[in-house]
Amino acid sequence: MGRLLLLCFSSFLLVTLFFHFSFCILEQVPTPPLPLLPLPTYSQLKWQQREIIMFLHFGVNTFTDREWGTGHENPSIFNPSALNTAQWATVAADAQISLMILTAKHHDGFCLWPSKYTHHSVVSSPWKSGKGDVVQDFVNAASAQGIDAGIYLSPWDKYEPRYGHDVAYNQYYLAQLQELLNKYQNVREIWFDGAKDPKAENVSYYFSDWFSMVKELQSSINIFSDAGPDVRWVGDETGTAGNTCWSTINRTSLSIGSPDITAYLNTGDPRGIDWVPAECDVSIRKGWFWHKSESPKKLSELLDIYYNSVGKNCLLLLNVPPNSSGLISDTDANRLKEFRSAINTIFHENLAQSCYIKVSSQRGDKRGDFGAEKMLDSDHLWSYWAPKEDDNEEDHWIEIWGKDGNIRFNVIRIQEAIGLGQRIKQHEIYVDHKLVIQGTTVGYKRLHRLDGDEVHAHVVRIRIREARGVPLISSIGLHFDPFWHSRFRVA
Repeated sequence: MGRLLLLCFSSFLLVTLFFHFSFCILEQVPTPPLPLLPLPTYSQLKWQQREIIMFLHFGVNTFTDREWGTGHENPSIFNPSALNTAQWATVAADAQISLMILTAKHHDGFCLWPSKYTHHSVVSSPWKSGKGDVVQDFVNAASAQGIDAGIYLSPWDKYEPRYGHDVAYNQYYLAQLQELLNKYQNVREIWFDGAKDPKAENVSYYFSDWFSMVKELQSSINIFSDAGPDVRWVGDETGTAGNTCWSTINRTSLSIGSPDITAYLNTGDPRGIDWVPAECDVSIRKGWFWHKSESPKKLSELLDIYYNSVGKNCLLLLNVPPNSSGLISDTDANRLKEFRSAINTIFHENLAQSCYIKVSSQRGDKRGDFGAEKMLDSDHLWSYWAPKEDDNEEDHWIEIWGKDGNIRFNVIRIQEAIGLGQRIKQHEIYVDHKLVIQGTTVGYKRLHRLDGDEVHAHVVRIRIREARGVPLISSIGLHFDPFWHSRFRVA
């Protein structure tokens, strides 16, 4: 009897295993697509998702009405009557800014913190009787609002007598860099440029040593410079990226501070082996420092900048300079808040959510791992539609069909799953079968504004014409921008 029961159980187990493996074979559980090198780091992905961050140019230039100081300014001119870094952070928070970068030292050499390596700082000013620390106040105020802090330390120092003496000056700069990063913790971005005195022929900046010290002291920080290593300059100060903009470059092709690299920085390199995405820096005013004679840019100008930076796979670094009282002017604060409100108005509703989505193919047809619905969920990084890899590379397409007839929109949004690499080289958009956009790269986010006040259509087709490997689309959207048709009237 026992042998009979054992035989029956063994037969049952074999039948169960047979059906289980047969089911798995029939289902053909799809494997995820392979990543395409190079890839972003965690810090770079977090940086990209910020979309807009804030620069604050503040120092002796604020009181002399200059853009670039001479290095001969008397520290006594630095005496803001109402300096309030908490107000700066509140302005940033109201605009949903998650990172603020302060000019701890500009080219004039005046330090906004009490540096042990020079007296040309707040310690020699009448502000707080020489006992103040703008950088510390700034870091504390940002932290209180849940905002991350960044620092700019100018390589060019017009005050320091060691400038022009190669080794001696680099040692001095490294000392101040170490001082800042030891004293102020959790810095999320540090900003370097290549500005130097054209008359100082013997000056070389030891960027590799500087970068090594930064990573040694705060390993999770993003380093910005012409050539990264984490974030690159876009090549201009207008807030405009190239129509083609890769997050990849070859860092060995770049020399920081060279004017010959701006076109390369603007477009990136599809054959680049380094992931170094671009940051677009521009000021809300004409100048970088506050000037009484200037006013903030119009809302329409700021929206144009947004579409040409964030909408072209970049991050926007918007400078909002505090005034001579030590506050961000109401006109600037109100314009910044208006700017954020306009962006939220444009993108709060995705009209594609109420449409039918059709795709050329799907990786793993019978499962939802890589289906079209992944482009409409809230995960814009790791959830994505993937077509079959054996499809013709020119036949990858997405169609958005209106359920109730016409779709009213004027902005099309496409996003790639950049955590697995940037892929798309060329794409086209058709509205009711008419070609309206011939685009190149997509990256983290590509925004297309269509000509005319608004578009009414039955179907929108996004066609991937060429890609580095199988394209992975994490999000798509149709939006209506009410400010676009009235751009010439918006104050």
